[in-house]
Amino acid sequence: MRDIQLKELLEAGCHFGHKASRWYPKASGYIFVEREGIHVIDLAQTKSGLENAGKYLTELAKNGGTIIFVGAKKQAKTVIEDAAKRAGVFYLTQRWPGGLLTNFAILKKNLDRVKELESRITDVSFTKKERLLAKRKMEKLLVLYGGLLGMEKVPEAVFIVDIKKFAGAIREAIATNLKIVAICDTNVDPEPVDYPIPANDDAVGSIKIIVDYLADAIIFGKEEFKKIQDELKKKKMENDQPPV
Repeated sequence: MRDIQLKELLEAGCHFGHKASRWYPKASGYIFVEREGIHVIDLAQTKSGLENAGKYLTELAKNGGTIIFVGAKKQAKTVIEDAAKRAGVFYLTQRWPGGLLTNFAILKKNLDRVKELESRITDVSFTKKERLLAKRKMEKLLVLYGGLLGMEKVPEAVFIVDIKKFAGAIREAIATNLKIVAICDTNVDPEPVDYPIPANDDAVGSIKIIVDYLADAIIFGKEEFKKIQDELKKKKMENDQPPV
């Protein structure tokens, strides 16, 4: 993985925090200075937090682990979805469905329902009206769960862009012992986060540079995972060879 440069973070606007009147006291360690009533984030800590999170996600992917990218801010949805698809990970850009982590059976039921409706749409044994109704129901479910299709178990980690909006996700991640990676602006509590990335969580440029870096870290880890699996297969084939 490449080293992220402070200049890149500066140009992306990662250093802009919130108004000093809206700060969260436990975020004080990330604040470099206050200027004109706005807190400025220490980019050295942004760089350190981002690289630590990247190393963790590389190791997670290298060991075959899974993660969900989460964020519902309007300006972040496309960025999150594109990066998640590129890295081949699950994502959620709508409201948090309660019980996603703590009651996975309910989520699995909804994901299976999507498959069932998809099958019904092309099944000519159903009437045209029934197939149209199935299509509408499937489209509604896809809005909520489209980025989670294929999930067969609770993931090992969650990456959250806007933790203030996803307090429920934080609670469920803690309850299920998932690792939490998150962007932590100056108005949120970073304490529950295992891998906090102090940065602006509103500006598109800030969100994009962080999300893309983490996606690259996962891709790198997956490439390492594939190399390990290929090597194991090769050794197995060699061991299965009959003696000459």
